[in-house]
Amino acid sequence: MVRLLMYNTREEEKIWALEWAKQNNVEVEMTVDLLTMDTVEQAKGFDGISLSQVAPIDEAVYSELASYGIKQIAQRSAGVDMYNLELAQANHLIISNVPSYSPESIAEFTVSAALNLIRKVELIQARVERQDFRWTPEIRGRVLGDMTVAIIGTGRIGSIAAKFFKGFGAKVIGYDLYPNALCEDVLHYVDSIETAIVDADIVSIHMPATADNYYLFDYDLFRKFKKGAMLLNMARGSIVKTQDLLRALDEELLAGAALDTYESEAAYIPKDWSDKPIEDDTFQKVLNHPKISYTPHIAYYTDEAVKNLVEGGLNAALEVIQTGTTKNRMN
Repeated sequence: MVRLLMYNTREEEKIWALEWAKQNNVEVEMTVDLLTMDTVEQAKGFDGISLSQVAPIDEAVYSELASYGIKQIAQRSAGVDMYNLELAQANHLIISNVPSYSPESIAEFTVSAALNLIRKVELIQARVERQDFRWTPEIRGRVLGDMTVAIIGTGRIGSIAAKFFKGFGAKVIGYDLYPNALCEDVLHYVDSIETAIVDADIVSIHMPATADNYYLFDYDLFRKFKKGAMLLNMARGSIVKTQDLLRALDEELLAGAALDTYESEAAYIPKDWSDKPIEDDTFQKVLNHPKISYTPHIAYYTDEAVKNLVEGGLNAALEVIQTGTTKNRMN
């Protein structure tokens, strides 16, 4: 019987993993540990592994896994920026992802974040907690249908977000190096990010993290935003230079931001940090900033998404073991 080990297993994943194991006649064991040099030995005796890794893996782990006869690492997410794909390839390890697990979940969360910003929900709630029930201009909102939304990245998630924004009546502009023909009825493509943002009231990022877009959204780009625009990032933290975003907000170049990700989040997400100080000064500024709505990388976090991620990761691991490759191979 094939034996698989799931690292970094959360409680809600267990029911889906056990159901999958039963249906596929595969033994699946689970651990809450992340994959590190201290925990890699747990993979001995298994045919494959599935991870929900958030932090980069130590370089020595790749060769250690190979020495155990492991042929793959199945990541339970779409992003694989925590892996050294070349080093994995050199050690004959196939890295796979789950490219589409519930794009609707993230797109819905994106629109809800936009609505929270433009209707100033957090400010209203803070005032209600103080029993301040006045109607004043500070809490007066705007109508999404009267706004222009720029979708930066129109893949699975971005295309659905565009459709949702269009459903509210918004004008939707799109930018992608590889335009999606399925989006042409809901948005108008432009040739550059600069063109997309210049008239946008909301700019929503839906790009994978790459070396080419590291800190793509920096102060120079924020200066080109329409004054009073809002930024949504439900993608990857490394795309936005956080210190520059804070500066742009403080200088009122932007009116607000909703962030479901942060460039150095791996130290904190997903962990309970309620009884410990935040040592990252920039992250603390994000958490405290009155114009930022921050959530801990949970845009995807629905029942459907968790089930699909577990099954997608295990399916990819089994596929490599049985066939030598997988359609979701990333290296």
